[in-house]
Amino acid sequence: MHDDRNLVEARLKRVLNERIRPAIYPESVPLEVAVWHAPGEPVPVAEGLAAEREPIAVGQAWGAPWGTSWFTVTGTVPAEWSGRIVEAILDLGFDADKPGFQCEGLVYRPDGTPVKGLNPRNQWVRIGDPAEGGEEVRLHVEAASNPIILGHNEFRPTAMGDKETAGADPLYVLTRMDLAVFDKTVWELVMDLEVLGELMLELPVDGTRRWELLRAVERALDAIDLQDVGGTAAAARAELAGVLASPAVPSAHRISAVGHAHIDSAWLWPLRETVRKVARTTSNMTALLEDEPDFVFAMSQAQQWAWVKEHRPEVWAKVTKAVAAGRFVPAGGMWVESDTNMPGSEAMARQFVHGKRFFIDEFGVDNEEVWLPDTFGFAAGLPQIIKAAGSKRLLTQKISWSQTNTFPHHTFLWEGIDGTRIFTHFPPVDTYNCSMQGRELAHAARNFKDKGVARHSLAPTGWGDGGGGTTREMVAKAARARDLEGSPMVTWETPAEFFAKAEAEYPQPPVWVGELYLELHRATLTSQAKTKQGNRRSESLLREAELWAATAAVRAGVPYPYERLDRIWKTVLLHQFHDILPGSSIAWVHREARRTYELVAGELNEIIDGAQRALAGDGPGELTFNGAPHARHGVPAGGAAPAAQAAPAVARAREDGGFVLENDLLRVEIDGRGLVVSAFDLRAGRETVAPGRAANLLQLHQDFPNKWDAWDVDEFYRHTVTDLTEAEDVRLDGDSVVVRRSFGASAVTQRLTLAGGRLEIGTEVDWHETEKFLKLAFPLDVRADRYASESQYGHSFRATHTNTSWEAAKFEACNHRFVHVEEPGWGVAVVNDSTYGHDVTREVDEHGTTTTLRVSLLRAPRFPDPETDQGLHRFRHALVPGAAIGDAVREGYFINLPERRVPGAAPVEPLVTVDDDAVVVTAVKLADDESGDVIVRFHESRGGRAKATLRAGFPVAEVVPVDLLERPTGEPQRQGDGIPVTLRPFELVTLRLKRA
Repeated sequence: MHDDRNLVEARLKRVLNERIRPAIYPESVPLEVAVWHAPGEPVPVAEGLAAEREPIAVGQAWGAPWGTSWFTVTGTVPAEWSGRIVEAILDLGFDADKPGFQCEGLVYRPDGTPVKGLNPRNQWVRIGDPAEGGEEVRLHVEAASNPIILGHNEFRPTAMGDKETAGADPLYVLTRMDLAVFDKTVWELVMDLEVLGELMLELPVDGTRRWELLRAVERALDAIDLQDVGGTAAAARAELAGVLASPAVPSAHRISAVGHAHIDSAWLWPLRETVRKVARTTSNMTALLEDEPDFVFAMSQAQQWAWVKEHRPEVWAKVTKAVAAGRFVPAGGMWVESDTNMPGSEAMARQFVHGKRFFIDEFGVDNEEVWLPDTFGFAAGLPQIIKAAGSKRLLTQKISWSQTNTFPHHTFLWEGIDGTRIFTHFPPVDTYNCSMQGRELAHAARNFKDKGVARHSLAPTGWGDGGGGTTREMVAKAARARDLEGSPMVTWETPAEFFAKAEAEYPQPPVWVGELYLELHRATLTSQAKTKQGNRRSESLLREAELWAATAAVRAGVPYPYERLDRIWKTVLLHQFHDILPGSSIAWVHREARRTYELVAGELNEIIDGAQRALAGDGPGELTFNGAPHARHGVPAGGAAPAAQAAPAVARAREDGGFVLENDLLRVEIDGRGLVVSAFDLRAGRETVAPGRAANLLQLHQDFPNKWDAWDVDEFYRHTVTDLTEAEDVRLDGDSVVVRRSFGASAVTQRLTLAGGRLEIGTEVDWHETEKFLKLAFPLDVRADRYASESQYGHSFRATHTNTSWEAAKFEACNHRFVHVEEPGWGVAVVNDSTYGHDVTREVDEHGTTTTLRVSLLRAPRFPDPETDQGLHRFRHALVPGAAIGDAVREGYFINLPERRVPGAAPVEPLVTVDDDAVVVTAVKLADDESGDVIVRFHESRGGRAKATLRAGFPVAEVVPVDLLERPTGEPQRQGDGIPVTLRPFELVTLRLKRA
């Protein structure tokens, strides 16, 4: 035989596109269409259904940006179509290349029952199978004219990201509104040809199986009469039956297909639109489950389930029925698919508390799999949080996006900072929108890195973000690949079924220790500073609100605000979604987030103030409430007392210009440029600032990544830097030094104050730059090969050098409240109240080694929000010379939890005390079951062993170890004179103190 494979492949492509696919709908008649354009935000379904319509025709424009149009289509099934399958084809003007990122629709019957969603790859609605002929058809479509933000000219600034700037010109043209005959035989032929044609391209060119498929396809094409596709489709299918029936080899890779529709809870659309995206997708998937008995669909993010329950009860009824049948699966056990780098310890824990509890309460489902396919890297503290929530498995594929290093495993054990190991799977299909194409299945099999010891992988299958989820075409392709020679074997399974098989076949998987760092999207640690500040401050306020409300409930009988705190936690957790907190959403999302955080802060401060006033009493004087987990100024952790006055710092002029701030711990010299040229630790007799260098140095970089503007900072940003050394004013204001500078179109004012053993730096930036990156640098006279940055329930270490490509790739990383560097016996910490991104580098000159720590303050990307971070920002940082790691922990809490002064004279004894500062209490609250019991959560914070005694300041009947959901994990014990606790490094413990 001559080598004509390219000719057959080209022939197949053309015949499919121009003859066979069009023949799926061989006959059609137009529907009549009328429309009502809602004047503002989306309206309730009943209002949309009842609104008066006006005629509209195919070819007419519709849909202002972010608008909602209610279409009604009417028609009659022709009598001659009796006995045939009839469908409505409703094309709103879709761009088939952008499923999930454009207009969408939800179809309703006249009684308001939802039918299914409309999407670019899913435009059909079944009318009759078979039709009787003569049926009257009437359907309503709630259509959303969402603009294509990430369009064909990607990453260009656009005003479409906010309804306030998007304009009113219509975006879409109504393309097709027809009733049509659906030829199932032709459709099945298309599926046969697509599966075999795609598989053929993935097989070895010189392999027998490829040639068998090619000749079978050629025979099938020969059997088709191009002027009578429907009449010859069955004959063409017969030519393919033999190669489709050839079974897979026993060693074939096994793929567990999980129906999936990754829906970002906000991204290139606002939160309110996600509510509707979820309704459309769940309607689609419940309909597909009814049609396809083997299909299984999994959906994560309890928040999205809660939206369906609240806003679409008619859809919720279908969902709950499918869940009961075991085919619509709650997945992930988290409130949202959150970022995992930036959420604080308690917030990360509460993602699981609220997520898992929702699924348990609604369905009795306690799933063990954490489902985070799209999160931008994973902090090293996460494994023990997963375990403490009662889960034990993790799925993600995002690490496959790393630009520098290829991760060495697809199935492995991930070990966190405390030694907890979690069975983890990275789907080798390298997408969470698998569509069952042959190239995807072949890539999964070729790419799988654990061959020889394992053969199972998972493929999340379906269009996400409002693309409609899994399609009937994907199900048909999976059925053909179930046992097909040359292809991996595909089976629809739940995540739990996949993991059970994967664990059974791989009892000794390799181990990866430490964070799962994504070598991409590093700028998400800095973009949209106000969103990040709102998150951090909300977390701090929630800690205080729970602590003081619990204390007031036990000490003063004040009712505990269970419902308010539950609602606020869920709001904060929602905004930790991996495109909100990272700052990678449109302007509308962040505008609303800023307002939400203001409301959250107001309500939490009200709770805190009410509890503290109830505790302080009416007597004369003033009490200081200390919400931090360490005592300060004579006030116990979690208690209140009159505060001791700290000795003020002495401020004086410096001989060479500038000023000197000094107390009995530190002497800080600030030169005439407003830069810190010396920070001398008087106790250790040691200088902090590297010789010849200056700290508190603002540095400005050009910042124009190759793509993904809000997400990425590329390493070449370091090639250009401007040191902001010129000051317009350096003056003494009381015992503080105030520095003012201007640069470009922006201005900055800093206030430097000595407070105990730390130099506090308040920075106010009026930011009006474009595509710039602002950093605050501290060159330190410390030789350190590694540094510590706070993570959830502890800290992790990263290298300061770039010995390997893995270390070099971490040129921008995340910390929570502190970064710490040290030589044996002496260290330095930089703490913050609201920033996350940073970098640490080292260099050597004639003076020795300098370790430079730089805090990332602000960026100015123009996509997807062209006005990112423009305006006024305030940050607080502190330089802490001579800090051990325990000092860094303590000072980090202090800067985030400032003391509160309240009128009153009655000191407040803490509800709980621990006699070792290495043991940090992260939560004191009343139990969620409203029993009145007190929950206390704590962990070892320094990376060592700890022995401590925990004491309650109220009568306790017994102490019960519990998990994050407050379920018993061990035997009760009596308190006696105290509860002895022995902790391993970074070990997390939660106890229920049952009140006597």
